[in-house]
Amino acid sequence: MIADLIAVLLLLVVAAYACAGGTDYGAGFWDLTAGGAERGRRPRWLIDHAMAPVWEVNNVWLVFVFVIMWTGFPVLFQTVFSAMWVPLALAAVGLVLRGAGFALRKPVRRIAGRRLYGAVFALASLLTPFFLGAAVGGIASGRAAPGTEASAEAWSNPTSVLFGLLAVATTAFLGAVFLARDADRFDAPDLVGYFRRRALGSLVALAVLAAVMLTVTRTDAPHVWHGLTHGAGLALVVLAGVCSLVTGWLLVRRCGAWSRVSAVGVVAAAVLAWGVAQRPYLIPTSLTVAEGAGAPSALRWLGLVILVAVVLIAPAVGLLYWLDTHGELEPLSDAELRGTEPDHSGTEPDHSSTEPDHSSTEPDHSSTEPDHSSEG
Repeated sequence: MIADLIAVLLLLVVAAYACAGGTDYGAGFWDLTAGGAERGRRPRWLIDHAMAPVWEVNNVWLVFVFVIMWTGFPVLFQTVFSAMWVPLALAAVGLVLRGAGFALRKPVRRIAGRRLYGAVFALASLLTPFFLGAAVGGIASGRAAPGTEASAEAWSNPTSVLFGLLAVATTAFLGAVFLARDADRFDAPDLVGYFRRRALGSLVALAVLAAVMLTVTRTDAPHVWHGLTHGAGLALVVLAGVCSLVTGWLLVRRCGAWSRVSAVGVVAAAVLAWGVAQRPYLIPTSLTVAEGAGAPSALRWLGLVILVAVVLIAPAVGLLYWLDTHGELEPLSDAELRGTEPDHSGTEPDHSSTEPDHSSTEPDHSSTEPDHSSEG
């Protein structure tokens, strides 16, 4: 019973990371596809300002995933990281490069350096979710059974490739929905429509990939396909479909605030559907929850630690998200980061060059944005 509870908690944390981290990966996807320096200037300005306050905190959920896996289900952890070490290592490298690229592309003074770090951030935002999705696909199709040696087939099969593409499409969808709302919050009406159109396009792509995935898993991952088309798994798939329709309707109606809620509902329902479809297995059809669980005493202590962590961390993370979505957090400008020269005239320094000019539809942010002409 305690093992089943920990397994449910693990699935919930995976869903939380898919929603929170997926939004950040999606912002990087749109950074990559924004175009050259002039065409992509405005979208990249919004991406920088929207992501800066919270981009790193989303990895808290990934840490939770690892801790629960290696403590609560050591056999699962050993099996997955032995059979899937190549895609997981590539995803880990992508995480590091993505963080470095985002952190360094603004303070770097040379244009060439800004372009390099911007390209690293954007490409890593595309490749990291793909490799994570490919690893999940290998698990769902049962190719990571205990004792399986690492091989390309374990994560380059049809189910893995589709899960990887679904992960990329999901992050693009979440990123566009959240950025459309951020554009309204940052008083950039031209970018509201820009990201709304991309959110609708990525939603269509996500629906097509989901339909193809159901077709492929019927023969390549029959246990998961059966779980997705029957019982609680089917109910969650239907819920994800309903949330998709609601999100599309809200985007067309330009109800940006609620579209975020429904978009998160799409992703959360889809992740939960996958987890429920695998019951009672951690790895279909070779490792059950009971077989992969650690010692009962370890599970009890793990449950207590998770409870304490949720009580301490969840309110802080929730407050951070609330402050960010309500515009209470603003990133530092380049001048503030570098330290401007003191004004010896005795008057307050003029910071007007670091803030948007709301007198026109397109504020001038050229002084605070990096040049990304080589990105995308």
